[in-house]
Amino acid sequence: MQKLAQELEALAGISLSKRQLASLELYARELLEWNDRYNLTAINDPDLVRVKHFLDSLSASLAMRNTSVERVVDVGTGAGFPGLPLKILCPQIKLTLVESVTKKVNFCQHIVEKLALEDVEIVCERAEVVGKDEIYREQFDWAVARAVALMPILMEFLLPMVRVGGRVLAMKGESAPAEAHTADRAISMLGGHLLRLIPVTLPGVVEQRYLVVVEKVAATPREYPRRVGIPAKRPL
Repeated sequence: MQKLAQELEALAGISLSKRQLASLELYARELLEWNDRYNLTAINDPDLVRVKHFLDSLSASLAMRNTSVERVVDVGTGAGFPGLPLKILCPQIKLTLVESVTKKVNFCQHIVEKLALEDVEIVCERAEVVGKDEIYREQFDWAVARAVALMPILMEFLLPMVRVGGRVLAMKGESAPAEAHTADRAISMLGGHLLRLIPVTLPGVVEQRYLVVVEKVAATPREYPRRVGIPAKRPL
C-alpha cells in the first residue's frame, strides 16, 4: 500500500498514516480472500484493487474537502466502496452504508469489525426504501455512490437522503458530462442544483473519471423516491 500512499499524495495532496495504510492493507487482503469464495467484485488483481477500488474511492476527497462531512451515506456500496476507504481516511465521519445484497453486507460488516471502525451503520435494503424512511431522509451532509446507476436514476436514490445544504457525489466514468446533462430535469425536480464536475485521472487507467457534485437547495418532494424498481424503469 506504499504505492497507494504515493499515488494519493500526487492525486490529492493527502498523506496517509502508518495506521491508515495498515488498515487499507488488511482491507485489500480480506477483499481478495472473500472474492475467491463469494465473487464480491469483478476486480481481483491486487494492483487493480489498489487503483480502481482504493485510490478511486479516496479521490472523493477532492470533492468533499472543506465541507461538512459529519454524516455520510454510501448508497449501493457493494464491498464498501467508496464509504469504508473514506472512513479510514476520515475517522470522524458517521457513516451509513446502504446495500441490498446480503453477501456484500456480510463482507462490509466483517471489515468494520476487523478494523474496529466506530460509527458505521450498515443497512441491508434498497435505496428507494431507505430514502422514504424518516430515520434517513434528508439527514446526511453527503450521499455518495460509485458505479450504481445512470444519473437520473441515481439522483432519485441520493437526493432524498441529503439535508438541504448538503451535497450528492456521483462517481462516474467518461460519460459523466453527458449523463449530468440528461439528469438536469431530475436534479431540479428533486431539489438539487448541479454544482460542478471534477475530472480525475487515475494512474494506469485510460478512461477519464469524474466526480459529479450536486448541491441540495430545496427539500425533495414527498413522493420521491418512488417505490422499488420504478426509478430504473421510468427515470425522471
